[in-house]
Order: sequence, then C-alpha cells, then structure tokens
Amino acid sequence: MASADASQLTAGERLHAPQRKTLIGALEAALGLMVEIPAAILVVVEIVVLFAGVVSRYVFHSPLIWSDELASILFLWLAMFGAAVAFRRGEHMRMTAMVAGASPRLRAWLDLVGICAALAFLLLIAAPAYEYAYEESYITTPALSLANSWRAAALPVGIALMALFAALRLIRFGDLKLVVGAALTVALLIGAFWLAQPLFKPLGNLNLVIFFVGVVACCVFAGVPIAFGFGLAIYGYLALTTTTPLLILVGRMDEGMSHLILLSVPLFVFLGLLIEMTGMARAMVAFLASLLGHVRGGLHYVLVGAMYLVSGISGSKAADMAAVAPVLFPEMKERGAKPGDLVALLSATGAQTETIPPSLVLITIGSVTGVSISALFTGGLLPGVVLAIMLSALVWWRYRGEDLSHVKRARGSEIGKAFIVALPALALPFVIRAAVVEGVATATEVSTIGIVYAVVVGILVYRKFDLRRLRPMLVETAALSGAILLIIGTATGMAWGLTQSGFSRALAAAMTGLPGGSATFLAVSIVAFVILGSVLEGIPAIVLFGPLLFPIARAVGIHEVHYAMVVILAMGIGLFAPPFGVGYYAACAIGRVDPAEGMRPIWGYMLALLIGLIVVAAIPWISIGFL
Repeated sequence: MASADASQLTAGERLHAPQRKTLIGALEAALGLMVEIPAAILVVVEIVVLFAGVVSRYVFHSPLIWSDELASILFLWLAMFGAAVAFRRGEHMRMTAMVAGASPRLRAWLDLVGICAALAFLLLIAAPAYEYAYEESYITTPALSLANSWRAAALPVGIALMALFAALRLIRFGDLKLVVGAALTVALLIGAFWLAQPLFKPLGNLNLVIFFVGVVACCVFAGVPIAFGFGLAIYGYLALTTTTPLLILVGRMDEGMSHLILLSVPLFVFLGLLIEMTGMARAMVAFLASLLGHVRGGLHYVLVGAMYLVSGISGSKAADMAAVAPVLFPEMKERGAKPGDLVALLSATGAQTETIPPSLVLITIGSVTGVSISALFTGGLLPGVVLAIMLSALVWWRYRGEDLSHVKRARGSEIGKAFIVALPALALPFVIRAAVVEGVATATEVSTIGIVYAVVVGILVYRKFDLRRLRPMLVETAALSGAILLIIGTATGMAWGLTQSGFSRALAAAMTGLPGGSATFLAVSIVAFVILGSVLEGIPAIVLFGPLLFPIARAVGIHEVHYAMVVILAMGIGLFAPPFGVGYYAACAIGRVDPAEGMRPIWGYMLALLIGLIVVAAIPWISIGFL
C-alpha cells in the first residue's frame, strides 16, 4: 500500500523485525516525535500568519508586509519536516505493481533497494544542500531583514533527517545479508554510471532519454519512491553530462517546493480533514446522496461536478483534490466503489478542470504571451464542461449495471431536510470562491478562511469538534504535504535540466516547419504537451514554451485563446497520466491508494479526456464562442 500506517513496516521488516522494543526502535520513535511536533506546530503557525494577514488587510486596511515573507520561510521548513515524517512512516509515493507480485524474500530485497536508493540520493545531495544554504546567507529578506539561510537551512536539515531515518530502518532490519546485498546493488549501479561518464558527454540530448526516461522508469518500477527516482535522474544527468554546479539543482528544488502558491496544498489537506472531523463532510455527502444516490454511478458524477466547482480556487490541482477527496471517498467506498477507480477518476477530474478560472495557469499564459486574461477566463469555462461530459459518459457506461437494489430513493421531504442540514457545509466552496473573486484573500490565503469557517461551523452548527484528533490531523497534513512537495521539488529540477539542454528551442524550431497548417500544428502540439505535461508542471511549461509557440499559432491562423485551451488540457492529461505524471501520484497520495490499483481504470478516463480534447481542438467555438 502506498500510504502505509505509521506503525506499518515493509515486507522484509515484517519478516525479520524483533517483537520486543529495541534500542533502535526507541531511538527512531523519539526522533520521530521530535520531528512530528514542530511539523504540526508549523501547520498551525502558517494558518495563523496567513489568516492574520487577511484580517489585517481587509478588515483593518493595514497590510502586514511581513506575513507572506514569514509564511514563505516557514513553508520550506514545513515541507522538509513533513517529508521526513513521511519517510519515517513509509508514506512517500512509490509504484508497487512489480514489487507486490514478487516472492516475499524478493519483495523484502526490493523494499531495501528502495530505501538504499533514497539514502543514496540524500547522501549525494547533502553537500550541495549545505553549500546552497551557506550561499543563501549572503541574501537578506526585504521585510524581516533576516539572512535567507534561515529559510534555506531547512533543506540540509530535512535531508539529514530523512537520511537518518533511512539508516535506522536499515539497521533495524533483521537480515544483514539482504541489507548488504541491496546496498551493494545500488552502490554498483551508481558506480557503473559514474565510470561511464566519458561515454555520456558525446551523446548530447540522447542523455535526456537515458536519464529522464530510462533511469526514472527503472526507479519507478523497482519500487523506489517517486521523488527519489526523479532526484536520482536529474542528479545523474547534471553530474555526469554537464558541468553545472549541483547546488543549482538544490536551488531549483527549493524553488519548486517553496513557491508560495503551493502553501495552499497543506492548508487544503488540513481543511479536508477538518471537514470530515466536524461532520460537515457527512452532512454534505448525505444531501448529495439523497439527490443522486439512487442513480447508477451517482456519487461519481458528484465527484466530477465537485472538482469543477472548487477547481482554481487554490491555484494547485493537488490542493483542489485534497479539498474534495476526503469528503466523497469514504461514502463512495462504502457504496462499493473500488479505491483504484476512485483515484483514477480523481486524477481525470484534475486534468479536466485545468482551464477553469480563476486559474494560475491561465494568468501565467496571459502574463507571458500578452493574451487577455479576461478572455482566457471566459474561454476556459466551456472546455471544462466538454471534458466533464466525456467523463460522465464513461461513468455511465462503467456503472450502467450497478446493483442499487439495496439503495432506497429519498423522498422530497428527506431531500429538503438533508439540504437544510447540509447548507452550511455546501456553502463552503462558495465562501472560498467568493473570497478569491471579491479580493478578500489571495489563492494562497483563501484556504485559511475555509479553515476558520469550518471550525466555527463545526463548533456552533454541527457541534462536533474533537480536540484529541487535532494533533494526528496536523501531523498527517505535514506528512502528506511533504511527500507531495518533495515530488514537485525534484520534478522542478528535472524541468530545469530539460530547459538547459536546449530541448525547448529545438522543439519550437521543429514545429515551425511542419506541413499541413493549423490542423497539423494543433495535433503535434497536443502530443508534445501531453509528453511535456508528464515532466513539467503547467506553469514552468507555459513560461518555457508559451513565448515560443504562441506566435507560431498566430502565424498559422489559430486563435490564441483556442490554442491556450488546447495546450492547457493537453498538459493536464500528461500531468495526470501514469507512469510519469506527477499529478497522478499526488492524487494517489491524497486518496491514500496504491498507484498500482489505479493503473487499469485510469486509461479509460484518459481516453475520454483525449476524446474531449480532440473535440475542443476541432471546434474553436467551444473556446472562443463567448468572447
């Protein structure tokens, strides 16, 4: 299972771990507590700081000029402490399809290889991380006048903690022969790559295939946690094929993990847990079930619609999914839905809603290409509806034979009563969206308004607020967020390496000379951005390729808004398509589902999205009809 319980051990550990509490186990537990407590505190402090900034600016008309800066400093610490907690708990995302099918001893060995590979990356990156933190000491923050090393120090500290947890897990393992074998395997593979360094440099951009496809694929299918597989690939590419100082890789990881808009990820994760704890989720699902519970696949339609509703309010697909999944998944599982199908549909809805405003990707396109942002906002609504219809059609097909004999259709009075009870909960998405649209809060801050609203409603309306659950919820928030953000950080490093290789300009030059006019250009753009979307987040891809490709689109007669919608949806499909799409693993982490379980059902949803994308590309009116 990708998201193991805190006390759950790997297959080999279950075979060999001693029953009595060992000194190593006690040391690991104490160290884990020392990391979990500050991680939980950081989540609370971030909520308080950002909400104080909203109140000060909107109520008292006196902005706190230091709030965003302090939040950014603490955010990197939260991400790294959270990643360390996730490492201790075994909650970093990994592909277990091949591992699960192996014999117990081979599975134990592969588990150890995954730990050793992660430890290898951490040891390789430790010195550059320390050097990067030291270099940041020469930079002073503008508002608080602090050395930026106070923030950057989170990287070497978090790396050291994860390395320590990895070492403790290896020591705690009972079979020394297996441990040595796994460690030697990883060391020999790294040594072989290092000795082959003279062979790589003459290969040019073929190295992109070797490292970004070959190394990543081998790591992913061997069960190495995704973040560390990405990290080994980009580290190897930069160290063995370029002269780039490796502290730059750490800087790109820092940039990817600490972008302030991503702070909405842990806050929306916590909001999702809070909605469940206060009873808001139960009230909301009860009402939605009373409306569509008697329809075959009814709650799957609700998931599609809910993602359309909340999409864009946070600026992060991971945050959008974290706001919806905890509300709907438990009830859907109770009704017999398979976890793999749920996470597959969640991923598909993440791709479906990429164009829905207010969207940070749309704003980025407008800023780097000069296209009207208001036109992009107008043009983004209908393409999302087209893809939602395609997903709903597939849901209908898959669940057309669902047995609902045990489900009783609700009467009108029951629906009305459920609506009144659920109204405060149903109002939450509208409160959040209104806060963004009216300028009360930024996309980062808006989740704090949702948190405060949920606390007030939970205490005063539903009268269900369990203080004893707060600490585990905060720790869980930090761990899940750290696992997601570390993937984003290493993926950002890969994106930077791809850019520096000159691949982006080569792609633009090749696409300029395509025969067949606009139709061919759109078709090639779809294929290219599906591939790019699996490697790059939407914003880096747009920043890199937008200024290059949008002028070409204009030259071949494609409306810029239409082209923007096609590009964004294509990137969304790539971002959520396994085995390389980062968004898919984020959805699995949020849904607490092994990525292997969603592999089979997701391809049907991806096909539905691709058909919807082709419809949007073929009919420009869908994107520009209301401009």
